[in-house]
Amino acid sequence: MPHSIFDPFNIGINPSKSHTVGPMVACNRFAKLLMSDDLLNKVSEVSVDLYGTLALTGKEHATDNACVLGLMAETPDKLPSDDIPQLLAIVKDTGELPLAGKHWVYFSSEQHLNFHNQETLPLHPNGLTVTAIDDHGEIVLQRTYFSVGGGAVLEAFELDGVINTVH
Repeated sequence: MPHSIFDPFNIGINPSKSHTVGPMVACNRFAKLLMSDDLLNKVSEVSVDLYGTLALTGKEHATDNACVLGLMAETPDKLPSDDIPQLLAIVKDTGELPLAGKHWVYFSSEQHLNFHNQETLPLHPNGLTVTAIDDHGEIVLQRTYFSVGGGAVLEAFELDGVINTVH
C-alpha cells in the first residue's frame, strides 16, 4: 500500500505523533491564544523554532507542515487529509499565512520555520517556540511548547510543574 507524507496526521497510534500531531496542536493553541488575548491584528509575521528531535526529524515527519497547518487553526482531528496539499500550497504560493484562519501574515517556510538541529531545550527533547512579531519587529507573544507523546502538548510552565511534582 503506498504511503503519503501526510500519513502521520492520521489519528491513532503512530510513532510520529509527537512530531506531527503535537506540533500542530501547539501551533493551534498559540493561534487561539493570540485571538483570545485580542492580539491577532497586531501580528505581521510568525515564526516557529524547532529543537531537539523535532528539528532533527522535522522534514521527514512533516513537522514543518504540521506547524503551518496548526497556525492556520487547523486541528488533526478535523482536517481532511485531502485538504492538506491545497492549504500548504496557498501559503507557499502567496508568501502569506492565514493566522488563526483569519488574519493574513507574511510567512516563508525558509525564513519562519527554523530547525535548531544541534540544540535541545532543557525540559524535553521535543520542544518548539512560536513567536508572533509586529510591524516594528517587536515580539507580540512568544510561547514554548513541548510535544510530550501521543499528541499531548504542554507549555514550559506546565511541564516544569509536572517535573517538580514528580521529584
